Amino acid sequence: MRGIPAVSLVIGIASSPAERRQLARLLGGTEAFLIVSSVDQAREFLDVVETPPPGAASPAVQTVVTAAAGGTTAPPPDLSVDSDRRVLRWRDREIELTRLEHDLLLCLVAAPGQVWTYERLHLKVWGNEHLGRGSDIHSVVRRVRRKLAGLNASATIHAVRGVGFRLAPA
Repeated sequence: MRGIPAVSLVIGIASSPAERRQLARLLGGTEAFLIVSSVDQAREFLDVVETPPPGAASPAVQTVVTAAAGGTTAPPPDLSVDSDRRVLRWRDREIELTRLEHDLLLCLVAAPGQVWTYERLHLKVWGNEHLGRGSDIHSVVRRVRRKLAGLNASATIHAVRGVGFRLAPA
């Protein structure tokens, strides 16, 4: 469209009213923003309710979610994932990971503090679209949390209700 300047729209997702207020304060200087309480609400607003069939082009919408309360933080310096040996390392201790645990942790460690939506995690870890209630993701997260706790790591996986998960300080 000629004569209409391009405007970026930032979509914030926060489940509680307090988080939405905090997100509004954080985004106050942004040209245009929308705050909703769920990914589904954002899709409804954008009229992106139907997902394209596998192999089809995705809608030109990129979902970026940052936790309102925590923001993006650096990973604990002593926490790492060794992909060659598929182990989680905390300081001088290691614990073996399954393929799913490894792939999930790799996502979360690469972007600590960033919320990974169920859909995005499912696509990255399982290689397909997220279907159902997410018990598969929750099962893997539960096992990884146990392993992090077993190492006494100063990080854990926080759930962002109705959205996804993020790596955060314990």
